Amino acid sequence: MKIGIIGSGIVGRVLATAFISEGEEVMLGTRNISKDEVIKWQQDNPKGLLGSFQDTAQFGEIIVLAVGGLVAEDAITLAGKEHFIDKVVIDTTNPIAAVPPEEGVLTYFTSLEDSLMERLQKIIPDAKLVKAFNSVGNAFMYKPAFKDGVPTMFICGNDAAAKQTVTDILSRFGWETEDMGAAVSARAIEPLCILWCIPGFIRNQWSHAFKLLKK
Repeated sequence: MKIGIIGSGIVGRVLATAFISEGEEVMLGTRNISKDEVIKWQQDNPKGLLGSFQDTAQFGEIIVLAVGGLVAEDAITLAGKEHFIDKVVIDTTNPIAAVPPEEGVLTYFTSLEDSLMERLQKIIPDAKLVKAFNSVGNAFMYKPAFKDGVPTMFICGNDAAAKQTVTDILSRFGWETEDMGAAVSARAIEPLCILWCIPGFIRNQWSHAFKLLKK
């Protein structure tokens, strides 16, 4: 597969490297190809390609949206909305507001009656968005190893085939997947990032993931 990663921050770079490790063709999309961390990423991953957001969206058969929530809409516009049509888009974003945490609790610019994923789906209605990778730190996105077993990634989206594609990717990446339904379920999945971050902010504990237990 050709994987286009829109966003060259730590999440984008980690996922780009993961897909390369799985043998996929990868382009890392960035606003600035001369950033030190981007140059180092390509040095460490010589098979990886670099491009603009538009180049990356055109390149990717599957697109990963790995930018900050505040700039997600702008990133899609820069990439060209037409380049998302009929493509699976893995949405890793969270709607984190530009204010400090309060007692370890992040502030979101959405509400429980809204989600960033739903907003993005309205902007690119012909894309097949699937929420994933938003509820864990980047250190555990690929091949997470926990003594208590395989962690759970919660996903949602309106297209069943797209969710199966993402489930297959997550399995290869070392996760079990729980499909939580349509895009509206992002209203519940996105706040998991708030919960995941609290132990980190208040106890500097960042080495954990969620697990859904079933009877």
